[in-house]
Amino acid sequence: MPAFTAKDVQTLRQSTGVGMLDAKRALEENEGDFDRSVVWLREQGLASQAKRADREASEGAVAIGRSGNVASIVQLRSETDFVAKSDEFKTMVAELADAVAAEGESAVEGRSGAIEDMKTRLKENISVGTVVRIEAPAGGAIDGYLHLQAGRGVNAVVVALDGGTAALAHDIAAHIAFARPSYIRREDVPEDEVAAERETVEKIARNEGKPEAALAKIIDGRMGGWYKERVLLDQAYIKDEKQTIAGLLGPVSVERFAQVVIGD
Repeated sequence: MPAFTAKDVQTLRQSTGVGMLDAKRALEENEGDFDRSVVWLREQGLASQAKRADREASEGAVAIGRSGNVASIVQLRSETDFVAKSDEFKTMVAELADAVAAEGESAVEGRSGAIEDMKTRLKENISVGTVVRIEAPAGGAIDGYLHLQAGRGVNAVVVALDGGTAALAHDIAAHIAFARPSYIRREDVPEDEVAAERETVEKIARNEGKPEAALAKIIDGRMGGWYKERVLLDQAYIKDEKQTIAGLLGPVSVERFAQVVIGD
């Protein structure tokens, strides 16, 4: 039985500003002695952790993991790009991504201790951001694209196809990385979002003095442009703008995709 209670952990947290896991570990290391635990936290550089946690972790890195027909994306956040570009940080996010692909999203929780240790050593607010795990459908394909900047991943995309090949999934992922669609097909866009945009487009056209007889065609044309910004299948393929993504896919369909970008 531990020589301390949950209330002791809470009291130590409030007194030092550290997280629950750090407070618990301090009490464990010092057999429940409160004063020794406070000193231990200061010695470990953890007593100021709360201040670091308040700082925005807007930098970081992303990595893609693979395990058979499963792919994952993990985002590890930091305050500075200096830390994000370090070999230790890049290795950690890559290991997390591989673990999530192989074991599931809960694999991140099992490595929280290693993340806390790195946070302490680097004296910076480091946290796990977005975690995604995608499995290809039976007979399908999966692949991804990772855009690197100064050696770290900053833009990660994973695409699962129903049919097709890994090479095609990679091409679609590379397109998504730069075109940044939000939806696969038009019917995926929420109806209220479409209705609001159509209403706005109509008001703009009327304010421009467009003739009533031409309004429907003008609205449909502008809505088409709006869809192209958001809907993957409507977009022109970045490597051949004469071809849409729908045309590139042919009978193959996109089952799911995910994109994680540092700074978004």
